[in-house]
Amino acid sequence: MKISILQMPVAFARPDENIQTLRRMVDAATREEPDVLVLPELWRLGFYPQPVERLADLDGQQSRTVLAELARKNGVNIVGGTVANRRDGSVYNTCYIFDRTGEEVASYDKAHLFTPSGERADFAAGSHMVTFRLDGVLCGIAVCYDVRFPEFIRKLALEGISVLFLPAAWPASRLNHWQTLTRARAIENDIYVIAANEAGTDEQGNHLAGHSAILDPWGETIAEAGEGEAILTARLRPGLRQHIRETLNVYADRRPELY
Repeated sequence: MKISILQMPVAFARPDENIQTLRRMVDAATREEPDVLVLPELWRLGFYPQPVERLADLDGQQSRTVLAELARKNGVNIVGGTVANRRDGSVYNTCYIFDRTGEEVASYDKAHLFTPSGERADFAAGSHMVTFRLDGVLCGIAVCYDVRFPEFIRKLALEGISVLFLPAAWPASRLNHWQTLTRARAIENDIYVIAANEAGTDEQGNHLAGHSAILDPWGETIAEAGEGEAILTARLRPGLRQHIRETLNVYADRRPELY
């Protein structure tokens, strides 16, 4: 599986401009013929204008239409980052996932809301975990702050995922946490972690970290971006997870009855 992360420079509260940036970056990325394109968190608005419901996408309709079209047109799977999604009287931070035909195969509402930024006051939390298949590979999805909850990622791993997609809008002030946590989740769960961060600034003017990365199940960095706009592409190694399970099978040594 060949993955391309679109580390987008997101224009704050300007959805039409961000959709144009997305189209431009997809055109560039698909020249390398990836199997999956991955977007960052809240790519349509940035993190995040208030009141967020004013610019939130009603039932994700605009975002879903654009992503489905791009997937179908380019014959590529798309893990659509997240968008502010106004649904049933609430706003959710939602990821939509599309296969090569443009069919929506899954969606996920961010489960853990970041209290220090007030996210809990503006968004409703998701209530379930999500796995899905892309080209036959079982994958999971988590968003930004979710990565700080190892039990959440472990439960996805116990479902049998090989690849975790992690869209984010992570600040530069905590870059060390971003790099440490993503590597730890890869190592402890024997999974690939596809960590897709934003470039630019958030509502408070905080600089976003960038440094999107593709990590293998040993925690080795296959590819990593810098701070600015970037398209990061790498191919996942077939057979690596099986090799790890044969040499260091932590799953076989778990003691779930103790925890």
